[in-house]
Amino acid sequence: MDGRGAWRDNVFVEPFWKTVKYERVYLYAYDSVAEARDSIMQYLDWYNRSRPHSSLNRKTPDGAYGMLLPTVKMAA
Repeated sequence: MDGRGAWRDNVFVEPFWKTVKYERVYLYAYDSVAEARDSIMQYLDWYNRSRPHSSLNRKTPDGAYGMLLPTVKMAA
């Protein structure tokens, strides 16, 4: 992202937020911002850990990208 407002800056983020809005936000009437935040965070957790994605060969994002993260050793 170059910060100049080019269309390609949001090309990957916009479809994701559309999914969040249609699958979670528009379906519920929240009474508070805290309730909405908790519900959306619960959805994002499910989206990353349990929802298979066709672009990832039916893997979850955690399953597809988790193995790429470096392992951190605990201090003794």
